[in-house]
Amino acid sequence: MPSAARAARAAPSAPLHRGAFTHQRLTLPPSFLPSRALLNSARLIAPGPVLPLVHTPRLPPTAVRAAARSPTSGGQMLVFVPPHPLIKHWVSVLRNEQTPCAIFKSAMAELGRLLIYEASRDWLPTITGEIETPVAVSSVEFIDPREPVMVIPILRAGLALAENASSVLPATKTYHLGLRRDEETLQPSVYLNNLPDKIPEGTRVLVVDPMLATGGTIVAAIDLLIERGATSKQIKVVSAVAASPALQKLSEKFPGLHVYTGIIDAEVNEKGYCSKL
Repeated sequence: MPSAARAARAAPSAPLHRGAFTHQRLTLPPSFLPSRALLNSARLIAPGPVLPLVHTPRLPPTAVRAAARSPTSGGQMLVFVPPHPLIKHWVSVLRNEQTPCAIFKSAMAELGRLLIYEASRDWLPTITGEIETPVAVSSVEFIDPREPVMVIPILRAGLALAENASSVLPATKTYHLGLRRDEETLQPSVYLNNLPDKIPEGTRVLVVDPMLATGGTIVAAIDLLIERGATSKQIKVVSAVAASPALQKLSEKFPGLHVYTGIIDAEVNEKGYCSKL
């Protein structure tokens, strides 16, 4: 993944289109923070007229079915782009070319928190029981601590996106995986592998990689997990941005995989990076 500065320079310069309207790009100050006062000041320095905010009804999570289907499994890969306004907000902060490095890192962590929250929905094992409240006995439900989620950040960029995983998930085990991409061939190579030799059956695995561009790195990472006993249906991938070439590779090779991303980019640039981030 490119540095914050390089990533920021890759942000598109064309206006953003929504329906029949053209939204003017806001020139936000370098000290941008998600506060009402700063947003108001941003309106004052907008180069063009600011359109009124329109509150749209909240939609269910967007699920984009991958086109390719495995002939052996019959399962499809699913890509989820949660429509939460905070996810859109933090993606926009990441794409802003004036976002300072410190705010970029913080935005990545906050985006990771939200995407991991969405990815864990209807996925975590629970146990039920009874507790005594100050006034009565109550039936309760807890996350089962005996089955921790395996969190695997792809170094180094994945560390920021996975920073808040332990605060979202009550029981986690983190295993670091370092993959380096050759800038000419775009092929990945492993330089650090902290994965266990055997992944127990049924273990829930969360792979965190901010940018799914050509797909080489994430495919190599999942291959290592499958070699150790995991299946694609046990694995969920969390990314800030995902490009079509990476999603196509994943769908062809890993039926049943679920990918959660902040935004989908149609293509990658000549260096193999997403143009959205």
